Amino acid sequence: MPTGTIPRLLPFQFAALALAWGSSFLFMRIGLDGLSPIQVVVVRMTLGSATLLALCLALRVRLPREPRTWAHISVVSVFLCVIPFSLFAWATQYIPSGLASIYNATTPLMTLLITLAALRSERPHRFQLLGIGVGLTGLMTVLAPWQLENSLNSPSLVAQLACLLATASYGVAFVYLRKFVSPLGVDAVSVAAIQVTIGAALLLFAAPFMNWGGVTLSPSVVASMMALGIFGTGLAYIWNTNIVAGWGATVASSVTYLSPVIGVALGAVILGERVAWNHPVGAAVVIAGIILSRRNPAGRCA
Repeated sequence: MPTGTIPRLLPFQFAALALAWGSSFLFMRIGLDGLSPIQVVVVRMTLGSATLLALCLALRVRLPREPRTWAHISVVSVFLCVIPFSLFAWATQYIPSGLASIYNATTPLMTLLITLAALRSERPHRFQLLGIGVGLTGLMTVLAPWQLENSLNSPSLVAQLACLLATASYGVAFVYLRKFVSPLGVDAVSVAAIQVTIGAALLLFAAPFMNWGGVTLSPSVVASMMALGIFGTGLAYIWNTNIVAGWGATVASSVTYLSPVIGVALGAVILGERVAWNHPVGAAVVIAGIILSRRNPAGRCA
């Protein structure tokens, strides 16, 4: 395993990963009480970068030196970090954090759609097409089109569409990562450290041209940003890498099913967010679509 993880620790890392990613939307929402959306993203990226670079130093992980490698990872950074993190932070101003976590769960479906469009050599099989259809049905259940007549100009609708744009950006990033970065054979921890660091550098470079607004650093805001940056954007990448290496990508990807459950539960319990009936129902249908899309024609999970 790349980071020398003891196998019996993997269940604890899986639980920690689900909690870190499931609670990220709660921490974003709390952070917005004292920071602007762009400030939330800059802080989480900077703390995540510092955490990953410190781990690279501690584990003696060597970063690649080839300019081509850094160029490809820079593209991944924009689509996997800068764009989606910014969109989700902005959207969480107008929609419950639990709802944002449900939209985040559509990432595998978005990735599949973009893979089929971008990689012409991969022809969809019947389970993928069925999974996409079921997943989109779940997505429409969450979006609740029967309510759109009264909310076409609502910030909530725009925020939900921003979440979908964020997951589409994730999809582009994963396809690009697979096509251009994975063949380079760079250690996954190095890739994570570089992409988060480049994203933080880009945001800090653009900072003078952005409207930052005021800053209110209450204990809850500081704690949420520490958790979001160190755990949700830093250590989570390491845990995910260890789980993929130890248990395989299919098991590791199942954290996608737990994240919205954790996100909705934390939002309801801690922030008192209202959970409409169509949100958990739609999320369950989306997850069913993801499971279907990962089955191969022989009936086994891919």
